[in-house]
Amino acid sequence: MDRMIYVGMTGAKQAMEQQASVANNMANVSTPGFRAQINNYRAVPVVGEETPTRAMVVATTPGANMRSGPLMETGRALDVAVRGDGWLTVQMPDGSEAYTRVGNLQVGADGQLMTMDSRPIAGEAGPLVVPPGSSLVIASDGRVTALGAGDPLVGAAEVGRLKLVNPVAADLVRGDDGLFRMQTGAAAPPADPNVKLAIGALEGSNVNPVEAMVDMIANARRFEMQMKTLQTAESNDQQANKLLSNS
Repeated sequence: MDRMIYVGMTGAKQAMEQQASVANNMANVSTPGFRAQINNYRAVPVVGEETPTRAMVVATTPGANMRSGPLMETGRALDVAVRGDGWLTVQMPDGSEAYTRVGNLQVGADGQLMTMDSRPIAGEAGPLVVPPGSSLVIASDGRVTALGAGDPLVGAAEVGRLKLVNPVAADLVRGDDGLFRMQTGAAAPPADPNVKLAIGALEGSNVNPVEAMVDMIANARRFEMQMKTLQTAESNDQQANKLLSNS
């Protein structure tokens, strides 16, 4: 009985939290480069001076669905999408690196190449700064060249090369800001020349809206089942109390 109450109580709580995760996935169906979050359940014993029959349900987040999203042609010169496995590198304010698949880039007011949310894009040799008044051409291997007004394509100045990396997916951890980082203690991955870009395209979200909707319904049913478990435990307790009071 004790175990039944604990499993029902914690199961209902985790079902609500997982519903929030699924709702977040559903809300990002149209977000470029978004990776669906994956949640699982596991049972753990209650630690401490408790009855050994007690167990709790805990939600674990092993990571994200790393399946590539669909490529969407935009025709914009600064839109890039990673083909297959790989990541764009973002420079964080503390000097560390983070990784993203969102490739709608822009040039900041100071000439620095940035993401649309104003995070500097890292190059293999440091930040990428564009000469004033020039237009950019990004190659499939990540090379960035700058062209002045009327300049020919031949002999264009190379600004640098985007740092394209391909770390092991199991070593990446999703942050609350939607960016991925290496696990604590893991070294930053080197640039991988095998990672290629699609130019004039963006990668769409890999969230399947039909699957997300089914998951939301399943979570709602799972919550109802856990609440039914608590109601059954309460009914059993009442019946047991009646038997004890009549004895």
